[in-house]
Amino acid sequence: MNRFMLKSKIHKATVTNTSLEYEGSLTMDENLMNEANMIPYEQVHIYNITNGERFITYLIKGPKNSGIISVNGAAAHRARVGDRLIIATYVAMDDEAIDYFIPKILVLNEHNKIKEIK
Repeated sequence: MNRFMLKSKIHKATVTNTSLEYEGSLTMDENLMNEANMIPYEQVHIYNITNGERFITYLIKGPKNSGIISVNGAAAHRARVGDRLIIATYVAMDDEAIDYFIPKILVLNEHNKIKEIK
């Protein structure tokens, strides 16, 4: 049997930009993507801590070490600059792999710099 398990999570990311006219997606600092084991065009689940909104989109690589977290396209209606987000990816795993897998969890500070890796 396969189960959908948390693969990686970025906790307390701060929205730095929104762009309603963009075609869609979430632009994220390349360094954060690399540290969280996330790749461009990967599906992400977004949980807005500030307002409770939840949505699914995909990632676009932003400039490295820029701290950018930009909510784009229609999703820009669900977040504002300064909102805090949880950004999560999931993976299908068989029961045997679950016992050995540990998700990557990054906790960020208010400037989208890594405060802690779990």
